[in-house]
Amino acid sequence: MTQIFVASTLYGTVAMCAAIDAGLFGEPGPRRILLVSNNAAIPELATPVDRAPGFETLAPRFEEILSWNAEIAPLHPGGWMPRTEDLPLLERLYRDRWRLGDGPVELVVDTIAASPAKTLAAIFHDAAVTVYSEGLMSYGPTRSSLPNGIGTQVVRQLHLDLVPGLEPQLLGEYGVPAEVIPDGAFLALLEKLQASLAPLIADYGTDLRGAALVVGQYLAALDIMTPQEEDALHTSMVRGLAARGHRTVLFKPHPTSTARTTAAMAAEADRLGVRLVVIDAPIPAETWCAAVRPELVVGCFSTALVTAGRYFGTPAATVGSRRLLELVTPYENSNRIPVTIIDALLPHLAEDGRLSTPVIGPDEVPRKLSPLVAAVSYCMQGGTRPDLREQAVAYLREHIDTEMARYFKRRRLTALDLPGALPLRRMRRNALARRIYRAVQPPKSG
Repeated sequence: MTQIFVASTLYGTVAMCAAIDAGLFGEPGPRRILLVSNNAAIPELATPVDRAPGFETLAPRFEEILSWNAEIAPLHPGGWMPRTEDLPLLERLYRDRWRLGDGPVELVVDTIAASPAKTLAAIFHDAAVTVYSEGLMSYGPTRSSLPNGIGTQVVRQLHLDLVPGLEPQLLGEYGVPAEVIPDGAFLALLEKLQASLAPLIADYGTDLRGAALVVGQYLAALDIMTPQEEDALHTSMVRGLAARGHRTVLFKPHPTSTARTTAAMAAEADRLGVRLVVIDAPIPAETWCAAVRPELVVGCFSTALVTAGRYFGTPAATVGSRRLLELVTPYENSNRIPVTIIDALLPHLAEDGRLSTPVIGPDEVPRKLSPLVAAVSYCMQGGTRPDLREQAVAYLREHIDTEMARYFKRRRLTALDLPGALPLRRMRRNALARRIYRAVQPPKSG
């Protein structure tokens, strides 16, 4: 037996190693390979996991570390899916190169609906696949159908319990059971990682405790926003924090984002008399939360906003998530569930420093957030998750005329024949709506 663990981010690798430490992959014995995949848009400009600061605390769990980028160069890990007729040849190639022999292989991957995870699962077609998730996307539906019978290979999903009381929807159409990575194992690893990174963190200053932390994302790289809009979003965060009296703000860019100027953000901070510290080292935001215990963490819909409160008791707020509900397209975009969760659970920070009251409180997750996520998940992937339709209908009947309607699109509801669909009179004046309406009508008999 050989276990191949695929890693693309340091934070994800920490979660995966926590699962190993918790015994979720059995006792030491099987040969364990770490296959590093640098999925950044321009991998040459991003630090791969095995060269990231602090990786030495994780490396001893693996007998060998390989680079998937090197194996398939000059192709990009996120864009290569081999032809079906080439899969047997590639399996023989990698079994030989990686000295796997003819023995069984277990794959441990993150985003199964995208490459390189689905590529490796297709190559090792008879491997048992474990999917691990360290982010909020595990609470949403599978983004697309899995090719080549890959769904039948997946035996379980491991995830961090980021939102207690909320169950993952990922891979639900395949009946894949979900298991929680124990908090204790995860926090123990974060503590070791923080200790190993303490000298590097100290290089940014020894007076950062209690500063505010802004966590960036790669929204422009995903074409969700323009670079100018993303800069404006970050400067809005700085204004809100300054209005609340914060004089030091840490800015942590997303680990896979390309090098971008922070000139606009720095200029606004300087105008407001705020000290801006840009963290350019590839250190997870969670490590900074543990090290400096910020008074407030601010971002758009980053998973770090949830982990800050869940694991460190640090307050968090969102800026821009309401707008992202409109900008994330198409409706089935897998970022929709993280945006929905953050928008509903966290207060919104205004530029004048005010924090709104969250739509859903932490003690209301099973009663209010779970049915919302189920309804949005059905609207995203109704074709693969018909089991969620009844919950979606019930939720929409009760909430379509309330503030919760912002999580749904009228045209999407029309296409799925759900409560809140466009009225027929209005549809007659709208060519697109008419096409949608005709598409969902049953065929006429006779």
